[in-house]
Amino acid sequence: MGFRIFSRDFADRCFTAFSIMSVVLMVCVLVMVLGPMMLHGLKAVFFFGTNEFREMQLAVFGHGDSERIRRENGEIEEARLFVYEAVGRFRRGIDTDHLSDDVRDIYRDYGSYLRDNGVSGERYSTLRARAKVLRDTLQDAFESRDKGTVQRNLQSVLELRDDPDFRGTVIEAYFEKAESYTHVVESVDLSKREQYAKAFDEVQEALSKLFGPRPGELLPALTIDQYGATRWDVVQRELQKLLWIEEWVETEPGQPMVKHRTARKEFFANTDLEPIFDYTEKNLYRLFRPRLTFYWRYFLDESTDGHYFGGCGPEILGTLALTFFSMLFSIPLGIISAAFLVECTSDNIVVRVIRTCINTLAGVPSIVFGLFGMAFFVLFLFPMLGEFGHETLGIFSAETAKNLTKPNILAASFTLGLLVLPVIIRASEEAIRAVPRTYKEAALALGAGQFRTFMTVILPAAAPGIFTGIILSLSRAAGETAPILFTGAIAFGPVPDSILEPTRALSYGSYDIAVGDRLAMLVPHKQYGMVMTLVALVLTLNIIAIWIRSRSSRKLRGI
Repeated sequence: MGFRIFSRDFADRCFTAFSIMSVVLMVCVLVMVLGPMMLHGLKAVFFFGTNEFREMQLAVFGHGDSERIRRENGEIEEARLFVYEAVGRFRRGIDTDHLSDDVRDIYRDYGSYLRDNGVSGERYSTLRARAKVLRDTLQDAFESRDKGTVQRNLQSVLELRDDPDFRGTVIEAYFEKAESYTHVVESVDLSKREQYAKAFDEVQEALSKLFGPRPGELLPALTIDQYGATRWDVVQRELQKLLWIEEWVETEPGQPMVKHRTARKEFFANTDLEPIFDYTEKNLYRLFRPRLTFYWRYFLDESTDGHYFGGCGPEILGTLALTFFSMLFSIPLGIISAAFLVECTSDNIVVRVIRTCINTLAGVPSIVFGLFGMAFFVLFLFPMLGEFGHETLGIFSAETAKNLTKPNILAASFTLGLLVLPVIIRASEEAIRAVPRTYKEAALALGAGQFRTFMTVILPAAAPGIFTGIILSLSRAAGETAPILFTGAIAFGPVPDSILEPTRALSYGSYDIAVGDRLAMLVPHKQYGMVMTLVALVLTLNIIAIWIRSRSSRKLRGI
């Protein structure tokens, strides 16, 4: 007897221990999965923003102190001027096409100058011929790869600097260019001009990613290219691309290639470009003014094209709209269906087949519901209703009938409603079935009818269980991507004015970022930020539903 009591007590303790371990393990898995995701997502809201971020916020969204940002940008541009000037000097040494174009333009302007001053005849021909010699000599200097030849040509041009025929004319620009190019020749190995040109393009691209367009330059068409690095982590990433040349090299025949890094300043040693690498690295804070930023408007602002800037405000509204209308469709239909299966039918073969179908639908992949929603709602039902209602009944305007022929919130909501309907039916059916039969018998004995008994007695008693199914459905409806992929979700677009227009959604937005490989690498904080927002939104909706369920349960118990 004592051994039996001991074994039963031991079994109870083991069961309790295993139960606790299961709960702890589940919590650990959730923390391991959601923890890093939430931490990365918080970087979309808490980060070190640079002056480029503040400038972008002012220009695109109208946020910030314009006077303070203008003053700050002026100070930063002064710090960046050293880099811009060094880049300009180096460009003149390797990109001589524009120099040759300038020389030809000056020659034409000189001819106009002579005519405007009344010079003609033999004197005009002589001066034009001398200017042509200077032009050709400079062009030969710009095109030559031999340092000695270049220096001789430049020197022959500079010897005519004090010639009275050219003093005070546009030809003086020839002498300025010759003197400037003389300095370039001393610092640039002309025989490596092609190699310099390729590496210089990479430097310019890295500087563009860091600083954005140079002041005075024409702004690019895409918003993503109109600003430099807006976040400190992006600055660090782009700085590495500026400082280092990464190449895949073969160390041994037949072996995998190995990434090799070389400092760019070694490649540009003894050139005008060499100092900018150390200067940029040492003065990074002066060049960007990073500041800890709480970007709470992330939950309100729109996204720019490519999701590169901005927030997820329209995505939150779209997700709420899709979830609300899908629940508005599925909850009444699910409860009515469950009530019919429990209260109005017997357990015959037809009912068993219906329950089997419902259980099967609960396990159907969501992409199947998406394809069904597109085929049935978007391509068949809504266009038919729009055409019939507009031309025959006159209840739809032409614009409304047109909107019914394309993906929209209503079609996506119906599709999501069908997706979660089996869960609501099964949960509601079990909740209604769990209500003690004595409740119904007591109500009927007091003279209440079947409908009133169900609405005033059975349904309130089953409400906690029904809410459990609704909570599960809320989570799935808010987080699904496949059902809305073809029926009502878009990556970009205005906030919809009606439920007959497509909308953005958090799940589809994170999917759109993920399928763009280059985009996902550029803005991982936006992808995680949308996922974090979606998880937080689902948790909030669940908490609200759980609170409602708790209140109804306490009310039922008379608390």
